[in-house]
Amino acid sequence: MCELFSLMLLLLSIFFFYMGLFCILKDYILFLDFNLINIYGSSIIMTLLIDYKSLLFMSFVLIISSLVIYYSKMYMLGDNNLSRFIIMILLFVLSMIFLILSPNLISILLGWDGLGLVSYCLVIYFHNVKSYNAGMLTALSNRIGDVAFLLAISWSLNYGGWNYIFMLLNKDNFIGMNYMLGLIMVAGLTKSAQIPFSSWLPAAMAAPTPVSALVHSSTLVTAGVYLMIRFGNLINNGLFCTLLLFIGGMTMLMAGLGANFEYDLSKIIALSTLSQLGLMMGTIGLGYFDLAYFHMLMHALFKALLFLCAGCIIHLFNDTQDIRKMGGVMWGMPLISVCFLVSNLCLCGMPFLSGFYSKDLILEMCLMNNFNLYMLMVFFLSTGLTVCYTFRLIYYVIKIDYNYGSLYNISMEELGFLLPMFMLMLMSVIGGSMMSWLMFPTPYLVILSMEFKMLVLLVSSIGGWMGYMLSNIKSYVLIMDYKLMMTFLGSMWFMPYISTNIMIKNPLWCGLLLSRNLDGGWTEEIGAQGLYNYIIMGSSINQYLQNNLFKIYLMSFYLWLIFVLLLSN
Repeated sequence: MCELFSLMLLLLSIFFFYMGLFCILKDYILFLDFNLINIYGSSIIMTLLIDYKSLLFMSFVLIISSLVIYYSKMYMLGDNNLSRFIIMILLFVLSMIFLILSPNLISILLGWDGLGLVSYCLVIYFHNVKSYNAGMLTALSNRIGDVAFLLAISWSLNYGGWNYIFMLLNKDNFIGMNYMLGLIMVAGLTKSAQIPFSSWLPAAMAAPTPVSALVHSSTLVTAGVYLMIRFGNLINNGLFCTLLLFIGGMTMLMAGLGANFEYDLSKIIALSTLSQLGLMMGTIGLGYFDLAYFHMLMHALFKALLFLCAGCIIHLFNDTQDIRKMGGVMWGMPLISVCFLVSNLCLCGMPFLSGFYSKDLILEMCLMNNFNLYMLMVFFLSTGLTVCYTFRLIYYVIKIDYNYGSLYNISMEELGFLLPMFMLMLMSVIGGSMMSWLMFPTPYLVILSMEFKMLVLLVSSIGGWMGYMLSNIKSYVLIMDYKLMMTFLGSMWFMPYISTNIMIKNPLWCGLLLSRNLDGGWTEEIGAQGLYNYIIMGSSINQYLQNNLFKIYLMSFYLWLIFVLLLSN
């Protein structure tokens, strides 16, 4: 079954890719209206928007889903519910396709809520308390954005329709459009886990690794970025762009600092996803929607590869995720180590790999922009931190000596694992160059001084050196309040505590008091339980009185006589 679904999605991906290239070449946009039902003159119409953005993004989603399903057959080999797992992944992909193709806010909501529901089911796939907590945090955090999206749908009734293309064409004629844009932006920030909704993204790593490869590369977390790109011309004004730029920059900085003080392999990669999402949001805030879309496609390729490699490495060390217990992977799995290195170098923006063509162009366009020095420093510092935690990860995982004694399972390099990785590695190497020529018929020309041109390479080199130095804990163990600083930075500025403990502590405490004082207190005596006891006692007395005993009748007769005599006097 896995091979069949994988092949079907691969063929669909190739078809949509060529259709996207045709739309780019001809500058072609197609609207398809399907009249689903017609009742008393009222029509329910399903609209599909087909242009190069929707077709290329759908092609990337489908090819990554195809490779993830093929990978899942080996990864989930001992699972008794593999068919249910594959069906949930297909539902996830279907929801994403709904969101990509729909220009109508109502039909976008179908895909939007479908992503949230299926992601909850996948996060709690492994039945344990940690997965349940992570799934609840993911679902409730995304519900904030869902409510904002529903309010935006309600507000859009002021403009006579739910189709955002209609709003794009008439944006100057609408009064109060900022209210709807603010709600859409909240929805996009929650789905893409920007500050202050970032804590659910590392928690969602409780899902199986193939799910993480799909979610963190091209589906759930990029839904908010894709929505912001689609609404780009509407939000292209001072307030919203400045806000997006600031939030994206702060998310990049927070995730980069957190990843440098994290030791969980999955969470480091999740924080790198958060950092790249912040870069995309910041790029949208700068007004470069095409560059944000380009980086979103390139990030999908190498981040899916990185997660697939991480899944094999975690299996290799008997499901240990602590990078301090790893090492020597290059001897146990040389081919997977090559894929892991390529994906990490793409994440760093290594020249002539896919990440370089998007990240370097974004940073050079930042240098050409006229915003303040603070945001410029945030962007470049975050880029240096990306290289820093990447080199730290490479040093811990692939260095020569073993940290955990010996490798547990050296039979991981099988075709079921290697084929998806090699295909993604090939796309990660050549994808950036190819897509930069295909998507931008007129190449971006960025003319800067030699100092600014070399600034990106300089920051990356310093970041790589810092990553190597941070790998040796002795080099920074002398910092004052080291433990507090590591706790603060490694916990994403205490954001998970704010999202969980502070939000839920007082309600749970009030619930405990109510439970003790009401459910376990006097309400038991005077409420339902007490009433039940009184009825049982009365019924028992009544039953005893009706037992036809002579002494009861005699006592009743005497009581009646006494009562009559008292009344007669």
